[in-house]
Amino acid sequence: MIETKDVVISGGGIAGLVAATAFGDAGFDVLCVEPNPPIAENSAKGVDLRTTAYLQPAQDFLEKIGVWKHVKMHSAPLQIMRVSDVGVEKLVTKDFNAKDISDQPFGWNVGNWQMRAGLMMRIDELPNVEIRTQITTTAVRTRSTEARIYLSDGHQISCKLLIAADGRDSEIRKHFKIPMRRTEFDQLALSFAVTHTQPHENISTEVHKIGGPFTLVPLPDHEGSPSSAVIWMDKATEIRARHILPIEDFNAAITERSGHVNGNLKLVTARSVWPIISQLSDRFDAERTALIGETAHVVPPIGAQGLNLSIGDIKLLINLWSTKTKNHDTTTLLSNYSKPRRAIALGRILAVSALNRLSMADNSLLLQARSAGLSTLHQIAPLRKNVMRLGVGRR
Repeated sequence: MIETKDVVISGGGIAGLVAATAFGDAGFDVLCVEPNPPIAENSAKGVDLRTTAYLQPAQDFLEKIGVWKHVKMHSAPLQIMRVSDVGVEKLVTKDFNAKDISDQPFGWNVGNWQMRAGLMMRIDELPNVEIRTQITTTAVRTRSTEARIYLSDGHQISCKLLIAADGRDSEIRKHFKIPMRRTEFDQLALSFAVTHTQPHENISTEVHKIGGPFTLVPLPDHEGSPSSAVIWMDKATEIRARHILPIEDFNAAITERSGHVNGNLKLVTARSVWPIISQLSDRFDAERTALIGETAHVVPPIGAQGLNLSIGDIKLLINLWSTKTKNHDTTTLLSNYSKPRRAIALGRILAVSALNRLSMADNSLLLQARSAGLSTLHQIAPLRKNVMRLGVGRR
């Protein structure tokens, strides 16, 4: 028996769950399939303990589709972005304050675990959205009138739109033979959360040395102590060595690497390691199919661009799909989604990759240029404000 849905989403990561929520909130009959089992608690094996800073446009969208009310209590506002460059003899520190461009913070930091839980709470409120876990998409057949999805449990689903949210190694992208361009940086990111002896005061601090940035992003207090999420990017050999340090040695290492900006740091979660790459699909569409999130693009974790870019994909896709009839020419519609979103993703990848390479610099001239560039950017108010607006996705 063939089931019928308006929309099928392959992949139940955060991007897939946001898409399921958004289309369900808009009244579509939605099925989301996810190969991994549900994670019922934050200490479970495989839980994603990273955090994401949701910039203003993304937070607006999550508010609109009814998710933010479920995660607001777990969020910490990001009022000031502080950049410290210690790659040259003279320390250069500059603050970028959201009040220069808005009456709102730049964004709000939320644990990926809490966001997943909040999305599931919102989905439970939507009777037209179904999540099936431990199910994979085994095959896809498309034609002008439908997409036929074959699942690992033997079910077949007919839908008008297939959303591929199955990640950077997407099988759906491979099925459609969509080329993908990938760049590796010989870097790893070490992600974890800490408490610290000094309050963060809603300041996100990025400390640059040779090898990559060390970023502390505010979190709500942890057991009565100020807390931040940390992303430590460095050469792969350096991160592997630090990943296995005993806890006391690790705490000393991260306190030193942070420049003591928040006092003494103490690890309070597990440590996870992630490869630093950029990746871009040649197109974000196929017949009756849209690629979103890391299926379409992967951005190094600088400037909170990755998941915010994915939410931008979903916003445009649902705006286009919701304004058309079911019999509309979806080839044109999906092209109108793919072309602008790919152009935006390409621009973000090029910009973030350039910043990342500059942050890795060990050449004295490049280090001096990095420090001088930071000072110049901060001193010229119109330039500073334009860069801040671009950073949060505002024009």
